[in-house]
Amino acid sequence: MDPTIPIHTVICLVCWSFSLLPLCASSSRHLLPGKPLSAGSTITSNDGTFALGFFSPSSSGTKQYYIGIWYKNIPEDNVVWVANRAMPVTDPSSATLAFTNGSDLALSDTNGQLLWTTNISAAGNSSSEATAGKATLYNNGNFILRSQGIILWQSFDYPTDTLLPGMNFRITHKTHALQQLISWRNPQDPSPGNFTYGAHPDEFLQRFVWNGSTPYRRSPVWNNFLVVGQYIGSIKSTIYFTLQTVDDEVYISFGVPAPSVSSLVLVKMDCSGKMKIRTWNSNVSKWTDLQSEPNQECNKYGYCGPFGYCDNTQPIVTCKCLDGFEPNNKQDWTARRFSQGCHRMEALRCGQGDGFLNMSSMKVPDQFVHVKNRSLDDCIADCTSNCSCTAYAYANMSTKVINGDETRCLLWIGDLIDTEKLMGEGENLYIRVNGFSVL
Repeated sequence: MDPTIPIHTVICLVCWSFSLLPLCASSSRHLLPGKPLSAGSTITSNDGTFALGFFSPSSSGTKQYYIGIWYKNIPEDNVVWVANRAMPVTDPSSATLAFTNGSDLALSDTNGQLLWTTNISAAGNSSSEATAGKATLYNNGNFILRSQGIILWQSFDYPTDTLLPGMNFRITHKTHALQQLISWRNPQDPSPGNFTYGAHPDEFLQRFVWNGSTPYRRSPVWNNFLVVGQYIGSIKSTIYFTLQTVDDEVYISFGVPAPSVSSLVLVKMDCSGKMKIRTWNSNVSKWTDLQSEPNQECNKYGYCGPFGYCDNTQPIVTCKCLDGFEPNNKQDWTARRFSQGCHRMEALRCGQGDGFLNMSSMKVPDQFVHVKNRSLDDCIADCTSNCSCTAYAYANMSTKVINGDETRCLLWIGDLIDTEKLMGEGENLYIRVNGFSVL
């Protein structure tokens, strides 16, 4: 990250031509029953940071329009939420976002066709509440429909491709559906694209970027529930990523706690397949990426093959074999084709002098077995006693968010896939080899 990046309050821009509708038209903080939103008006947050209304990102002659939320005073790449991603408006002249007779908001086109709805009625809320309800765009970018103080619906519960500070992103699905960030199809098309970010549906300890249904990038496995991010500019405020439990579901969120730091920081699932932490640099009027992953070919999922790992500690990031292993195809390895991975230099003799070699600062592999409520000694014993166990990793957690468990014992049966050597982070990975003691 560039330590010189300044974060300041963005100076208001009066009008810009990003094909937003309307330009410099009337605005309000609220959407009220009987007062639909049309292409002639916007809803604006109280501090002027965010606006909601019709927009068209296309620069071509044939335009399609969407209801979205954007940074009002940023002239490029500013949309943070889109309602009707898969159902654009082709003629915005008579399209409206309005309250229905029930407790819903609905977007209808010129012909009266329903293109998008909050669908609150289907969730069992009383339709009688709509008469007293209103929808408000708040300073944090959240569009909230509430009645008599009760939140009936909010845009933060339905993210598109962007996380904003304070937004809770659900990574379990005990009661509710698993949330995902889905990229735009391309910079001119907000319809759902190829790349998706979210927790694994069976194991929320790690998050994935998928290209279609294929893993594209995997996060490190949680080994603690407070992650300190990069510093921002001369203020040196820390970005915090946290996990918390709300109504038996686990959520991830991030924030910049220093009150003097601008909130113009976001996490985005980009249409190129990169997960980005971005901040707006008002000095040069452009977005700066604090983090963008994967940042190397080597960091893509499984790039180094079974029992290979991506070494990020060297000037030239490349694949290597885990200690005690060698390439399956040395010719391919020399030609920087790593997908076939590595194999053991010496076959294991289970119970006959085998042990575990400690590799530190590792992003541990995928396809682990998560064994709950184990001490370190128990975790070692579980792997040692199973001749099919090829590695283990152990962590003491800072919270009991995982089913009340303060520990995290991971075991691997078979191949070790998608492993990395990290700079200044990571954890110990204990790999089963011949001729070593437990370290």
